[in-house]
Amino acid sequence: MGRVSSRLPSTPPPAAGRGAPGGDGAPAALRVAAQALAAVVAGYLAMAVTAGLGLWAAGAADLPGGFAAVLAAVVVMAAGGQVEIAGSAGSFAGTQGELTAMPLTVTLVGALVTGAVFLRPLRHHAVARTGDLAARAAAVTVLWLAVLAGLSAAARHDFPLSLDVGDPEEPLTDLFGELLDATDPTVGFRTLVGPTLGYGLLWILGVLLVALLVSRRSPLPARVLRHQEAVRPAASAMLLLLLAYVAVGLVIGLVVAATKGHAAETFAVLLLGLPNVSWLALGVGIGGSWEGRVDGPFGLPMPQLLDAVLRGGDGPDLSTVDLSSLAAQDGRAWWLLPVAAVLVLAAAFVAAVRSPARFRPWHHALHLGAAFALTMLAVAPLTLVEARFGLSILGIGDLAALGGEVVLRPDVWRTVGFALLWGLVAGFLAGLLATRVRHRGQVPSGAAGPLGEPGEEKTEPGKD
Repeated sequence: MGRVSSRLPSTPPPAAGRGAPGGDGAPAALRVAAQALAAVVAGYLAMAVTAGLGLWAAGAADLPGGFAAVLAAVVVMAAGGQVEIAGSAGSFAGTQGELTAMPLTVTLVGALVTGAVFLRPLRHHAVARTGDLAARAAAVTVLWLAVLAGLSAAARHDFPLSLDVGDPEEPLTDLFGELLDATDPTVGFRTLVGPTLGYGLLWILGVLLVALLVSRRSPLPARVLRHQEAVRPAASAMLLLLLAYVAVGLVIGLVVAATKGHAAETFAVLLLGLPNVSWLALGVGIGGSWEGRVDGPFGLPMPQLLDAVLRGGDGPDLSTVDLSSLAAQDGRAWWLLPVAAVLVLAAAFVAAVRSPARFRPWHHALHLGAAFALTMLAVAPLTLVEARFGLSILGIGDLAALGGEVVLRPDVWRTVGFALLWGLVAGFLAGLLATRVRHRGQVPSGAAGPLGEPGEEKTEPGKD
């Protein structure tokens, strides 16, 4: 009897179309475009809701006809955009203004939602082609910048400026008040479209890159797969550390709102600037420092302790915000040090357990030291705040009652240096602790199977 072949005839799989990743021509391209649009819409919607609630808590809903423009401006600033303050008071007065700040609660929510929706279609792939990821990232980037340009056009408004300050120590107010009222002085804001689109491009590319780095289940191109064991556990641990600080700040804020009063102001801080304060607490807790000052009647949503330190400087000198200066105002600030020690070590332990068992403690030290230093190098500059406004009369001087300044600048390299040191120490200690813990994907010693012979320890591919 002749031999019958068990091989069945097969047809070659259809080639993927050039215009779309992982699919056939136009339908796949449309699917990728729809997925990119979903990521952009979800991200901006989450940012708008968060910013809207924060502005409502701050009392911005009572602004005369400008709430929508202020909301657009906050979203633009959260996405890396720049907004300038402008004003007009006729030919008798001039206004000067500057605003550099990032509402990091809005930024964080938008980044998490955008990254999660971007990664969702990739979760069932083991390996991604470079061209596929590039096409998806390009689609998200183009749509993101298009929406950002539209918001930039909407983020402009002028408000009438009242000079009824009633300050007997300000003679310029009594001398020129009625004359200025007759000129209908205004103050407003505008978006700088060029810088906004430039920083917005860096923002969205950074979000997509970080999303790929911290997600342990999303695919990577084959040529970079060998690096994921060293990068992804430490990167995801740093994200957990930042989110842990935000969660601790949220709990403290809710307790303060429930027990100390001023609930609306507290919720405004939580919904607009919680990471600004939480990540500053992380930097201060590890030994970093900021410097700044608050002058005049204006301020930004921030805890009273930080406001007291910033207003405590002598003259034009900037105040230093570090562990000792905060503790001088409130001794409970010393708790930032042990909290940092516990949370950083916990993040290092998570990174060590998620790393392959073959890594030694000094490997974990190097990985976490580099990851923590890069994290603070990225996070610390985001906490920069510079806000100034002044009204001058005939170029003679400023009306103090209508002017103010808020400055908060990080000492980036000091903070990054301490982060590197803390990361090295915490990574080494976590590596020692993790030697007694089974690592993710590790097969117990003595178990036989396709992944290893009895007595060997293997890790399943793709699980680290």
